[in-house]
Amino acid sequence: MPVAVAPSTKSRTERARERREGRNRRLVTVLGAALAVLLTLAGVFLGAKYFRNSGPPVDYTGEGGQQVLIEVHEGDYTSAIAETLLNAGVIANADTFLNAAQSNPAIAAIQPGFYRLKAELPVATAVEQLVDPQNRVGKLVIPEGRQLDDVTVLANNSVTQGVFSLIAEASCLDLNGERTCLKVSDLKRAAETETPEALSVPEWAVGPVTKMGRDHRRIEGLITAGTWNVDPTAPAATVLTKLIGQSSAEFAKSNLPATAEQLGMTPYELLVVASLVQREALPDDFAKVARVIDNRLGEPQRLEFDSTVNYPLDRQEVATTDADRAKVTPWNTYASDGLPATPICSPGIEALHAAEHPEPGDWLYFVTIDKDGTTLFTHNYQEHLSNIELALGNGVLDSSR
Repeated sequence: MPVAVAPSTKSRTERARERREGRNRRLVTVLGAALAVLLTLAGVFLGAKYFRNSGPPVDYTGEGGQQVLIEVHEGDYTSAIAETLLNAGVIANADTFLNAAQSNPAIAAIQPGFYRLKAELPVATAVEQLVDPQNRVGKLVIPEGRQLDDVTVLANNSVTQGVFSLIAEASCLDLNGERTCLKVSDLKRAAETETPEALSVPEWAVGPVTKMGRDHRRIEGLITAGTWNVDPTAPAATVLTKLIGQSSAEFAKSNLPATAEQLGMTPYELLVVASLVQREALPDDFAKVARVIDNRLGEPQRLEFDSTVNYPLDRQEVATTDADRAKVTPWNTYASDGLPATPICSPGIEALHAAEHPEPGDWLYFVTIDKDGTTLFTHNYQEHLSNIELALGNGVLDSSR
């Protein structure tokens, strides 16, 4: 049965007015939503602009501010260097620096070490200063055969800087008008007073080093020849510890401990032999001198090397005196059997390799016979005496000594 619908009581005019009001309300809602979207977009835009303007600049301008010291570590890529510069306040933006660095191939050749730059530099200037060798500080070069202490050569009265002096010189830093340097006396004191463990002395050298008591020469030979980086802001003990630790790692890389065991020696003894080889011969004769040492130790026969007599002397000469050869020291191999108590210098890789691989031969004696460095080797003592006469005749040796 159909349901009856009550007739509307509203007039046609009232119904038309209601329809117009509904359309107006919907329009207001749509316009309000659109306005809200526009306001949101405007807020995002203005906010982004605010944060962009209030955040760090893309690049600095000007000539920079105070000088700062930064370190480039082994294996650092350009991105790591950029982060270091950013954290030190040298540059304003790492990405901007990376873009500038792409145009300078010298950046790829940056060596590990310490560099002095100004803070707040334009990235182009930062790149230029970083690749300028004048801004690298703390670079230490130890030539082969140097000993810890300075040496005056009597022949020409020249002074050869020792490892301590080279370290002190490398540590000098001019920063913002102030100059600081380590002192040789501070380095010696650290070598004397710090424990072997605190100085990172390798385990195989702790015994001999300890036996030398508070003599600063107990760490002789444990800082290898080569190029190193010294932190100019570090104290003496820290510098020595790092150098000895890094040198110990190099000894391990060269298989010094394993090779010494194969030769029936301790690693420390092999290092001592290498130092003697370094000071007694030219590179062409290194392996022969190593064999002479091995043969004499096997006889047994005293080594009687002038280099071991000269080692503790402030003023040294090629031909030692009878009085010097008679002095009993921890190093004098004329006065004592066996090897010296410590190495007598920082040997190079070639000398170390020769000590590890002596040339086959029965030689017991050798002498340099001319000023070109020609050296004669023999097993026969009488022949050796004849060779000494040649050296005397050529002025290499002094017959009055």
